[in-house]
Amino acid sequence: MSDQGEVVVDHQALRAFITEVFEHAGCSPGEAGRIADNLVDANLTGHDSHGVIRVRRYVDWLIHGVQYADQELSTLIDEGPLVLVDGQYGMGQTVGPLAVDLGIERCREHGLAIVALRRAGHLGRIGEYAETAAAAGLVSIHIVNVAASRLVAPFGSRSRRMGTNPMAFGVPRTDGPPVIHDFATSVVAEGKAMVALHGGPAVPDDALVGEDGRVTGDPSVLYEIVPGKTPNTAGGTGALRAMGEHKGSGLSVMCELLAGALTGGGTASPTTERFSNGMLSVYVDPGRIDPDDGFTASVTDYIDWFLDADTTADNDRVRLPGDKERERRADREANGLTIPADAWASIVGGAERAGMTPEQIAARTS
Repeated sequence: MSDQGEVVVDHQALRAFITEVFEHAGCSPGEAGRIADNLVDANLTGHDSHGVIRVRRYVDWLIHGVQYADQELSTLIDEGPLVLVDGQYGMGQTVGPLAVDLGIERCREHGLAIVALRRAGHLGRIGEYAETAAAAGLVSIHIVNVAASRLVAPFGSRSRRMGTNPMAFGVPRTDGPPVIHDFATSVVAEGKAMVALHGGPAVPDDALVGEDGRVTGDPSVLYEIVPGKTPNTAGGTGALRAMGEHKGSGLSVMCELLAGALTGGGTASPTTERFSNGMLSVYVDPGRIDPDDGFTASVTDYIDWFLDADTTADNDRVRLPGDKERERRADREANGLTIPADAWASIVGGAERAGMTPEQIAARTS
């Protein structure tokens, strides 16, 4: 514990601890490891909102049957390059990668694939799926909604009508790391509000709107806060705001329609009663749509020109989407992950909820 009330932990030690938490929560060792890898990797890349802060919530969801351990995909439609699969409310770190692997397989076969996934548990950082496809040499687009999750107010409103609804794009490169653009369509992801609530970095002053309709940076308006319980978004009186004013609000609507309505998993509408993620993923093999063999050179030429742009006074260089995440990963792998004390207490509380004894927790965290 530092003077600032923070815990600094090695990422490998944290993976081992989180893996054990989810084994105690009823997941197989393989699934527990996947969850730990996904959450810790999110912290390493700087997406703390989708990192280990979610341990307590995931454990609660497993206990209460919101999500199930070790589920498989159920195939509902299989038309070769067009597939609809149901995650059966399994942990997103299992059913999400299974859907991505299927998309990669079908894209290699057909040159193009569309995989619609519905009723998945929380899928975690969506950029990871774009990274997986890019590592296979494929371009991909991932559009996600959060069924039954009403957190975000449309532009010009204070009423909740949408989820945080992330999107991710991935383009492979042969002469450098892939270009990965991964973002929530709200000003901040809900997890960043949760991190701020637990003593982490503050959210922007315009990230939320209160019950009175005033814009605010106070994350507490999003939650019902009861001592000893996980903060409850369903009881909050305020809402997150859509990014980019009307443009981000419109993108979020399209996520509801394409990832929720089109997949059949449901939208943020009150008629959808059960929480889950829907994801519509499109995969393209650039080698199959490139008769002139110019894609790789065109990507390189454009990126070189893009990065050569003159900088503003407060920036040292121009960055591509994904560059900042790689910089954070290098720093955090070398120097450890810094977790606010309140957030660490929440993680330990999740371990206790999962059934770990104080001695087992101490052995993993000392």
